[in-house]
Parts: sequence; C-alpha cells; structure tokens
Amino acid sequence: MVHRLRGVVRREARDLMRGGEPTAELLRHIGPDVPTDMQVLEVLDLCMQVGGVLLSTGEPAGETSATMMRLAAACGLPAVDVDITFNSITMCCHRGNVAAPVTTMRLAHHRTTDLTRLALTTRIVDEVMRARMTVPAAASAMAAAVDARHPYPRWVATAGWAGLAAAVAVLLGGSAMIAMTACAVTALIDRLGRLLNRWGVAPFFLQLAGALVATTATLALFAAGALPSGTQPSLVIAAGITALLSGLSVVGTVQDAISGFYVTAAGRAAEIALLSAGLLAGVILGLKLGLVLDINLDPSEPVGADVARFGLSAAAAATSAAMFALASYAPLRSLPAAFATGGTAWACYGAITLFTDLGSVAATGAAATVVGLATGVSRRGAGALTQIILLSGIIPLLPGLTAYRGFYQLATHDVVHGLVTIILALAIGLALAAGVALGDFVGRRGA
Repeated sequence: MVHRLRGVVRREARDLMRGGEPTAELLRHIGPDVPTDMQVLEVLDLCMQVGGVLLSTGEPAGETSATMMRLAAACGLPAVDVDITFNSITMCCHRGNVAAPVTTMRLAHHRTTDLTRLALTTRIVDEVMRARMTVPAAASAMAAAVDARHPYPRWVATAGWAGLAAAVAVLLGGSAMIAMTACAVTALIDRLGRLLNRWGVAPFFLQLAGALVATTATLALFAAGALPSGTQPSLVIAAGITALLSGLSVVGTVQDAISGFYVTAAGRAAEIALLSAGLLAGVILGLKLGLVLDINLDPSEPVGADVARFGLSAAAAATSAAMFALASYAPLRSLPAAFATGGTAWACYGAITLFTDLGSVAATGAAATVVGLATGVSRRGAGALTQIILLSGIIPLLPGLTAYRGFYQLATHDVVHGLVTIILALAIGLALAAGVALGDFVGRRGA
C-alpha cells in the first residue's frame, strides 16, 4: 500500500512539474486559413470608413472602437487592435507568426454633422453582423453613404437652427417677439458661419464671430427700439449661445475619460475649452461695444419651473430637440423620437426643481440620466437612433443663459461673481455629461 501511494504521488508530481498547454494562443495563425493581404485590406478599409463616420459625428472613442472590432470579427478578422487618439484612428490585424500584420491609419476630419449618414452607417454595420451583406457590398454601400449629398437642402438646416433658438427663447421665458428675433439672429449666424467655413476660417473664430453677431445684432435691435425694455432682449443672446454650445462634444469627452481614453478625452477637453473661449470673447466684445455706446443689456433672471408654464416649457423643450435633429440632417422619421426625448428630459428637470430643493446641477444630472437610459436602450437594437436621441435630448438642458450671465458679469468687471457663474455653467455641463454616461451604462446593462 505504501509503495502504491508513493507511485501515485510521484506521478502527480511529474504531471505538475511538466505543465500544460498555454493559456493564451499567441502568434498562431487565425482559423483554418490565413487571410490574404487583399482580404485584410478590404475589411480594414470598411472598418475605417465606419469608424471615421462614427467619430466625426461625436460617438465616444470607446464605442467607436468596440463597433469597429465587432465589425472586423463578423468579417472574419477576430484578432485586431484599434487605437483612437482624438481624430486619428489606427487599426492593426494580427495574423500570427505565419504572416506579417497589416496596419492602417486614417484621420477623421470634422465635417457637418449628418445624422442620416450616421443612421445609414449603423444600418450597414447591422446588416454585415447579421450576415445579410457581404464585405464588398458593405464597402460599396459605405462609399455611397459617405459621398452622398445631405438628405435635404442647406436652407432646411438653417431653418432648424433658427427654430432651435426660437424654442429655447420661449423655454427661457421670452415673448413671441424675442422668439422671432432669436430665430432671425440665429439664421444670420448660421449663414455667416457657412460662409466663413468655406473660406477655411478656424473653429475658434467661427465661435467668436457667432457670439459677436448674436450680441451686436441684439444691441442694434434694442437701440433701434425694435425690442422694448420689458421684452428681455438678453434672452436672444442666451438662445444664440445655446445653439453654439450644441456643437460641443461635452458628453463624448466625459465618456472617453470614463472608458479610459484619456488622451482623446484631453484633446476633446482642450477643443471644448478653446471653442468656449471663442464664445466668451465674442460676447464680451459685443457687450463692451454696447457699454461704449451706453447700451446695457442686463441678463434676465432664470425662469424657475412653474405649474402654469410647465406644459408650454415642455413643448418648447421638445421642439428645440426636434429642431436640432432637423438642423443635423436627421431622417425625418426620427424627429418624433427627438421630440419625445427632449420633452421628457426637460419635464424631469422641471419636476425636480419644482417639487424638490435640489439645485440646477443635480436636477440637470438627473434629467440627463433619463436621456442616457433612452440612449442605452436604443443601443440594444440596431442603434440607428442612438446618437439622435443622445444629441437631441440634451439640448433643452444646456446652460446657455447661465453662461451668458457669467459673460456679462465679466464684461462689467464683476470678476468674482462672473467666475462663480461660469463655474456653475461648467458644473451643469459636467453633470449633463456624467448623467448621460451613467444612464447609457445602466440602459445597456440592465434587463
């Protein structure tokens, strides 16, 4: 018995010392056949086109990277790496120790946000992953989607921006005259920005010019008597600032930081800071001009939630979200989803501020969580409405009036209160981004 026991122990010891198979299959070729250079390049080109559209539309780097890797795996390339640094996308396909890896890089240039192009891209990715479309067919469809013209004329997008400003003016408590003025001024800003963009003007100066036009146009109308003193003309500037703030990717920046893309998040944060500085410079220059000419536009007091105005404010918020979707070339059938999301988000914000003692920062974060939940739930399906819901839903919550109040205080040399107000606007923006990120995570993981 002792002899047998010693033999068993020796055999077990030899097995333990010999070891087993490696836990990770490194440098082994993929599948039964190694993909050729032509096959790899075809798949990588498709993935890079998809990633470029997603990244230029404001999709977080983490979600863009995950989508590209899922698409590559569905096309027969499971061993790929994707690296995104701000607007640079690098993708590498590993083929083990039997063939050299293939690496490609592309820059995602920022262009006009076209949510129809984004919806088409999402649909193509879904078709490929369901094995309903081949790689060559998907590549042809992506090329057609990227090179296609916008789904409707440019003046429709201008009308969308103008309608957004008018709805925001009503949401902030402005009269019909203020709403019409905000509509006209924002349309002027959009057309001017379009012209300057054709000339290759940098985004910083585009923001500065837009804020300067919004301020000086309001000052001119107020001085000419077109805007009586009781109509709160400063709401025109606040509505214009809200429209200009809508182009900043605050939500994507926070989501990049949370998901570990710190370099990309830092680059986007620097871009946001620079563009916000352009807004600050434009508004202060306009207000300084007004002070020289003895024209003073005191910032309006923020309108609190009120039961009598609750329905009107919710409708204005929903309209502003739908108008932003229209201005961003979203498919017309998606406008009801944007309308419902924007109205629901502001209704949550209004209810919290009306029935609780929580401040605007906490109320904005809670309302943004609702938008994030809707976004996360939409990702479970084809995801064609994901960015439409996300970008449109946060429009009524942007701190346009708070930012203008801070700019005005700085222009009138009230530096301490101005910095405090701008920090409050920044806190609202961060709460907005954090709430969307939290709701998106819960919506995707829940149920």
